[in-house]
Amino acid sequence: MARQLPRYTVPTMSPEDGAKVAEILQDRLNALNDLALTLKHVHWNVVGPHFISVHQMLDPQVDAVREMVDQVAERIATLGGSPLGTPGAIVAGRTWDDYSLGREGAIAHLGALDLVYTGVISDHRKAAEETEGVDDVTNDMLIGHLHELELFHWFVRAHLENAGGSLTTQDASSEKQAAADAQAAHGSADH
Repeated sequence: MARQLPRYTVPTMSPEDGAKVAEILQDRLNALNDLALTLKHVHWNVVGPHFISVHQMLDPQVDAVREMVDQVAERIATLGGSPLGTPGAIVAGRTWDDYSLGREGAIAHLGALDLVYTGVISDHRKAAEETEGVDDVTNDMLIGHLHELELFHWFVRAHLENAGGSLTTQDASSEKQAAADAQAAHGSADH
């Protein structure tokens, strides 16, 4: 999407910088909207002996990510941009594939979510770096999001760590591989 200069932005920021930050935030808006939907998808499709703990763990994450979505969209508008939150905007703007698991065991979903969170957090860190010194308010917001996202990632990873302290998903390069690796390391009791 070509960057369009806003008619106005926040005081002391140039329209060019406002547009640049809004573009960075639009990518984050797409990712966070996608994450909220993915978490809810997992919430509905998780099965097995760990069902209830994972099912209940995900709802507060969904709520927090939805709050992040609202913060990002409102920051784009504050900068003079127009936040795009439609499904088409998410699909058109994303650089990642759709979540690949349906009805699966809790450990398999957590393995896949490990990779999902890794991608979202990595891109959020990059966005924080890109806004540092350009827009401290946006940078502060993104850093606050990282605090929560990394905490949620830890909740997921705590289920995937083996007795030796290694992640069962550490060598996976796809959600399906991470799910299979996690499942294999934890046995088939989660089906």
